[in-house]
Amino acid sequence: RDAVKRKRSTSPPSEQITDTEPSIDLSLLEALEKSHQNSILTLDLKTLNKLALSLERRLKANTAARLKYPDDPEKFADSELELHDELQKLKILAGAPELYKDLVRIGTLESITGLLNHDNTDIAIDAVTLLQDLTDADVVEDNDESAQALVDALIENNAVELLVQNLARLNDSDPDESAAIYNTLSTIENLIEVKPSVSELVCEKTKLLKWLQARIKVREFDSNKQYASEILAILLQNNVANQKRFGQMNGVDTLLQAVAMYKSKDPKTGDEEEMVENLFDSLCCLLMPLENKERFVKAEGVELMIIIMNQKKLCYGSAIRALDFAMTNYPPACERFVDVMGLKTAFPAFMGKAIIPLSKKNKRKRYKEELEERLVSVVASLFGGILRGSRRERLFSKFVENEYEKIDRLMELYLRYSDRVKAEIDRLDELELDDLDVDEEEKYNRKLDSGLYTLQLIAVILGHLWTSGHGGIQGRMELVLKQQKLSKKDLKDILQEYHDNIGDLDGPEEKERAQSKVLNFIS
Repeated sequence: RDAVKRKRSTSPPSEQITDTEPSIDLSLLEALEKSHQNSILTLDLKTLNKLALSLERRLKANTAARLKYPDDPEKFADSELELHDELQKLKILAGAPELYKDLVRIGTLESITGLLNHDNTDIAIDAVTLLQDLTDADVVEDNDESAQALVDALIENNAVELLVQNLARLNDSDPDESAAIYNTLSTIENLIEVKPSVSELVCEKTKLLKWLQARIKVREFDSNKQYASEILAILLQNNVANQKRFGQMNGVDTLLQAVAMYKSKDPKTGDEEEMVENLFDSLCCLLMPLENKERFVKAEGVELMIIIMNQKKLCYGSAIRALDFAMTNYPPACERFVDVMGLKTAFPAFMGKAIIPLSKKNKRKRYKEELEERLVSVVASLFGGILRGSRRERLFSKFVENEYEKIDRLMELYLRYSDRVKAEIDRLDELELDDLDVDEEEKYNRKLDSGLYTLQLIAVILGHLWTSGHGGIQGRMELVLKQQKLSKKDLKDILQEYHDNIGDLDGPEEKERAQSKVLNFIS
């Protein structure tokens, strides 16, 4: 990711080279370059101590000048330029992460962090840029121990809080400050990369979520809005505490308003498209806790996703994904889906008849497969969430209409996914023949990756259909099974494996209820 760098001239305009100036002695330039390379090669503890001492002197001089002449900026302007120059020199340390522990030990990192709070925004921006360089993923990826020491020290010195506080005084309309916003978000992402617990810490101790929320509400698209959406998705991913916290901040409504802008228009650029994907990623993460599913239904999120699907824009697939998250283990969302004509919208897509909009970046085959898997999950949620009444009758009627075409489609999907899982089992058997050890958990996970979970959901849907007692549905299922030389035992085996592997993530009672339902299908 290329952050916008602040451009400062290294020499006054009068000294800058122009086309009209005489030719330059190239040997002199080569000598200078060689000297510069040598200085990089000799970057060691001695050099670090010199740089640190120089920074401390400039910082002390600047602090003294500001205290002595608080109302006369001209009196401390020179000391601030010198401080700026010292911070620029320290960027060389990004080339020697092995010195990070020493940087912490001698207290220089504490001084750099403190400068995030400097009265002069330009100095704070210099500190942000330096921290972004020091924590850059390319710099720290092969230096885990040094990176951990650096990040631990930054957290201890309240860098996370100071970075977010500084964000509040930066203005996007100023190019330098806009670049600093980007670099601040980049630094926070780098910290999370090294120490994932920073994700929860930054939401607990700062107002970053509030800042990101405000940034996402801005209608105009720019690179910082895109980056804000990406950071939000990172903070919400696999973190229930952050999901609940953002939900309490009216986050569901914020994200619905943000994606609603694209219900009838497509993003104009690849970057804008990526931002919209980030917004939907955030929304899906947010829909993990039950209370946020409730907020989604109350905010008419189900209706919005159906509108997006009907508009056939690029967000089509993302809307199906959001519905899948909202409806999983949440009957009120399933009921609302049926009430607002969701069946009429979803089943053409389930049948593979809908014209699916594709962006250049989505590979047609895999994208269609993902949608297919999401739609199977949505249908399974409908059967699991709507247990009685006219809504359930409407759902079953969909599988009767047009000469049971949806049962034929289910069996077509069942066969396809069954073949994929069998192919993976064959691959695993070959590994065992080659004396490569694969434990049972890994085997099961690899089967899930090859499509077993979708196959299990199809079997569950067929179980609901069979136990409905509808003669026509049962007759059609038996006919298709016979045509494909399959038996009900094949379905029972899939359901038994599903039963045996149901986890207790939603609590022991929910696990027992789910297992009981599957046993009912098997019997």
